[in-house]
Parts: sequence; C-alpha cells; structure tokens
Amino acid sequence: MGQLTAKNAGIVKLGDITVNRLGLGTNRIADNNESRAALKRAVELGINFIDTAAKYGQSEMVIGQTLAPPRGLVAATKGGWSDDNDPASLQSQIDNSLELLRLRQLPLWLLHRIDPKVPIEQTMNFLKSQQAAGKIRHIGLSGVTIDQIEAARSAVDIVAVENHYNLMEREHDDVLEYCTREGIVFIPFFPLRSGSVTLNRRLQEMADKYQSSPIQIAIAWLLKRSPVMLPIPGTLSIEHLEANVAAASIKLEEDDYHYLLGY
Repeated sequence: MGQLTAKNAGIVKLGDITVNRLGLGTNRIADNNESRAALKRAVELGINFIDTAAKYGQSEMVIGQTLAPPRGLVAATKGGWSDDNDPASLQSQIDNSLELLRLRQLPLWLLHRIDPKVPIEQTMNFLKSQQAAGKIRHIGLSGVTIDQIEAARSAVDIVAVENHYNLMEREHDDVLEYCTREGIVFIPFFPLRSGSVTLNRRLQEMADKYQSSPIQIAIAWLLKRSPVMLPIPGTLSIEHLEANVAAASIKLEEDDYHYLLGY
C-alpha cells in the first residue's frame, strides 16, 4: 500500500486551511496513556485534522495537553446543542474550548446542533462576532439539512458540514452532493458502520481483492465517494489507527466502488 501516511488520502481546503483528507475522531478520548499515545501516533502518521467537541468529556483537555502547541494541526471542535444556542452559553463554550485546547484561535468551530427555538441567522451572526473578535477562524455545522446550510450561509461563510454518513447509512446523500457542488468539506461521523449481511459479504470480497480489511475498504469507499469527504474514524488502538491510515493508499476501481453500492 505504499508509505503509511494520511497524506495518501489527498487534501481538502477548510477556507484558507489545508488538511489531509483523513482525520481522527476523538469522542472516546479520555485522560489516560492509551488516548495520549493514539493522539501522538496519529500526528506521526500525517493526520493533521482532529475532530472533538465540548460534549466529548475530557477530549479537548487531553488534546490540548498532549499536542500543544499544535503546529500545522487543526483541532476542530463543536459546541451548542439543540436546546442550547443561547449566545451566552455559546460564548462560554467557545472560551472554554480555547482554554482546554490551548489555542488563541479555534481554526474550525462547528455548531453541534441547531436549536429550533433560536433563528439560525441569529446564531450565525453571533458566531460572526466571534470571528471578528479573533476567537474563531472558520465556522461549520453539524447534523443539518440543505435548507439549514443555506440559511446559515446567508449570514456567514460555512466551510464544513459534519453529518451522519457511511457506506450503509447514506440518508444525507443530498447534503453530500450539495457540499460537493459548493466546495464545502463534508465530515462523516460514524463513518465505518456496515451492519448488513450482504454489504459485509461485499466488503469482505473487496478486502480479499485489495489484500486489506473490510474497515479499510469502507474508508477507501468514503474517500472515493467525494473529493470533499474528510472521514474521521476514531480509535484508541495504535494497530487500528495504523490500519485506518493505510486505507488512504487503497484506490478502489470504479466497478468495485459501485459493487459495494449494490449495482
């Protein structure tokens, strides 16, 4: 598969920031040696995009302690929830994320969920003020529809969208197509679920063909699905982390890509 590096996945642009197109999800990170070792190894392997959130327990703190100062590293974090888009609460979360991640500016901050009680334009205008204050560089959204993205974009630039997506669960295909057309980075969370007996059989067939594993094929499929795709598989295992990065070197043939879709 060639050199073991996330650089083999290619790159995407988050506004004026360039990152390798394979990141690390950290919702399982905790304050322990296993988590710290995984973070350090990820950076050694060329992963320069790490996804976290205020809701991920100790994740932000451990990332800040382990990787600061994060030269060339984008630690993207999320804040706000479906019942918590109040500006005072968002302000507190942004300030707390800056402190925990040991950053002067958050390179990418994503609204974790839209609060239906608060007009999205109002929330975006508040985030725009945080950009003006230098606390946030770029803004993204998570768990959104096309209409919500467009409403947000009427107030601010949106450089990334993080939605539930994987080979089996593609209910956000329309959002992905929109992001692809608009040049917005699409970050799929829960990127590795299969679950279907038929799909698992197909994944195993492709794994045998490419001398890899079904999980590696699932990652390779995501990378081929769209040039704006930025998968963030999470793991605390160095072995699994290295296997995930190795998947960046797998180039699925067109017929094999469609075979996994069932046609």
